[in-house]
Amino acid sequence: MPKGIHNWRFVDVKRFLSDYNFNISHIKGSHYFYIGSVKGTMHQVCVPFHGNKAIHPKTMKSIINQSGIALKIWIGK
Repeated sequence: MPKGIHNWRFVDVKRFLSDYNFNISHIKGSHYFYIGSVKGTMHQVCVPFHGNKAIHPKTMKSIINQSGIALKIWIGK
């Protein structure tokens, strides 16, 4: 897994979300939408797919906020 919020790729985010029981809801263009429950609350996360390129850190922060999973868990601290 990448360290911090830098160098996350689509496959890394996809793997992380599936580890926390998020499932794909639908795909619209190059954006994949995942739905999952965190602490009893449903969350929808939009993850852009642009090949093997790293996801921009600001976009990663948005994905983290949408997921409802604590930043400490995402970055492994």
